[in-house]
Amino acid sequence: MANSAQARKRARQADKQRAHNASLRSTLRTAIKRVRKAILTGDKAAAQGVFQESVSVIDRIADKKIVHKNAAARTKSRLSAQIKALGVAAA
Repeated sequence: MANSAQARKRARQADKQRAHNASLRSTLRTAIKRVRKAILTGDKAAAQGVFQESVSVIDRIADKKIVHKNAAARTKSRLSAQIKALGVAAA
């Protein structure tokens, strides 16, 4: 329990920031799910389009340090590889 005015204010700020970060993390997860869903349809062009939109979301959230930059890069790499594999499977 915060005893000083300063500690109470910091607790309020921490709650507000945690809620904002949770919202951004949810946006990130949604963007990733959209790409995975597009990959499951098997349409490489559509998946590529959704992936390009999601890359900016992933990078923006990584820049804000909501997720680590390497985790973001790993996610983008894996999604890109799955999209690339669609073309190999279809050909």
